[in-house]
Amino acid sequence: MGLLERTIKDIFPQDSTARDAAKSRLDQLAVPHWALGDFMDLAIEIAGMTGTITPSVKNKTIVTMAADHGVVVEGVSKFPREVTPQMVHNFVNGGAGINALARQAGAQVIVVDMGVNADLMDLVRAGKITNKKVGLGTDNIAVGPAMSKAMAVRALESGIDIANELSPTTDIFGTGDMGIGNTTPSTAIAAVCTKKSVEELTGRGTGLDDLQLQHKVEVIERVLKVNSINSKDGVDILAKVGGFEIGGIAGLILGAAAKRKPVIIDGFISTAGALIASAIEPFVKDYLIFAHRSVEPGHKAMQEHLGCKKPLLDLNFRLGEGTGAAVAMNLVEGAVAVLTEVATFEEAAVAGADK
Repeated sequence: MGLLERTIKDIFPQDSTARDAAKSRLDQLAVPHWALGDFMDLAIEIAGMTGTITPSVKNKTIVTMAADHGVVVEGVSKFPREVTPQMVHNFVNGGAGINALARQAGAQVIVVDMGVNADLMDLVRAGKITNKKVGLGTDNIAVGPAMSKAMAVRALESGIDIANELSPTTDIFGTGDMGIGNTTPSTAIAAVCTKKSVEELTGRGTGLDDLQLQHKVEVIERVLKVNSINSKDGVDILAKVGGFEIGGIAGLILGAAAKRKPVIIDGFISTAGALIASAIEPFVKDYLIFAHRSVEPGHKAMQEHLGCKKPLLDLNFRLGEGTGAAVAMNLVEGAVAVLTEVATFEEAAVAGADK
């Protein structure tokens, strides 16, 4: 039995006893009933994920997966794929959006080379990034599969490896991505999983104009025609139209769920990873916290497919990197504080409301 199969067998639903105990405590807090609304609902989710009403989310890790995509040759992005390794260096130097927001949230950022089309071994040897490179970018999904099935499994198991390595020192994970052109495979994944039209799901990515957007729609429609995809098989979806970093994100989610660790899902690309993970093992949904709703039009349909009606935030983000997850970590920490630090009426010696 391989690592992927072993991990799947360790994923179970949330702990219902811990959920009930959290609900009971929150019902008795010295505030008007459910006055902190969604925070209190989130606290119950975290209790269920971790199996305790005294969870810790102090040790926060955002894993930013980086890889390139062969489909960029179709003109689906305003930026060349040379930007991917350049941004990896920016992450390492601490100058990216994710670095600033992770510092603010008190989270560490782990950058993983899943398939950047560049030699980054100098950064690996210096201990600045983690090497899980599956290949030098995926193949062009507009003419055939992104990768072999073996490569897809390797990408997933690389993400699981990262989760396993970091879990002893991580209370909560955040997902992040970097890869020029990756909204195209993510939209294809969304179309396969949600069954909605490509035109309805496709967004402007890095800022396409109307003509470029229409071209992107046509490319994704071609992607779906040339690849025969089994929509019930997450590994097949990843192999046919995914990306190495998307596979890494999916694996991270699977690995974290097996360790009963909450995972904050960032934006559009991270949610594509969540779709893959959920297609492989539906119970991973019990460990997902949706940080925000991206500007990308397909994000809402993807989140709803995964059971999320309302993410924590809606701030018109479209950067990726894990930035939304970093911001949302503040809210998660707040929800846990409500559960663990606010006194009940009895503890505070405050008279409760008349029943």
